[in-house]
Amino acid sequence: MRALIQRVAEAAVRVDGRVVGAIGPGLLVLAGIAADDTAADRDWLARKIVAMRIFADAAGVMNRSVQETGGDILAVSQFTLYASTRKGNRPSWSAAAAPAVAEPGFAALVATLASLLGRPVPTGVFGADMAVSLVNDGPVTVWLDSRARE
Repeated sequence: MRALIQRVAEAAVRVDGRVVGAIGPGLLVLAGIAADDTAADRDWLARKIVAMRIFADAAGVMNRSVQETGGDILAVSQFTLYASTRKGNRPSWSAAAAPAVAEPGFAALVATLASLLGRPVPTGVFGADMAVSLVNDGPVTVWLDSRARE
């Protein structure tokens, strides 16, 4: 699993002009699922996202997690995180899971995030053409890959 995490002042996702998920301060998580992802990949990624210390403490040092700050998480499925341009300029997404695998994998990630965070995690609509808006706070943007685990 891969995730691009952005610390945000606010974020929203719209489908057909209608807001389907929105948060105030917290994290926007764009998540991609690979065909061979496991529950261990999902659990590692979810724990890392919820515990990542990228929010300022009283001294202004990034030392607090989204959980500690009471921030929210907005999760959006993003198969394009598995883009490969090795064979030219048109990306291939063959490493991304097919929708029949990716949709339940993404739903399981969202459920795990919600369980760890202790509250619901809003999302976009899987497979829909979505418009995602955000105000990146910092900016702080972090790339995670459950295979690299760095």
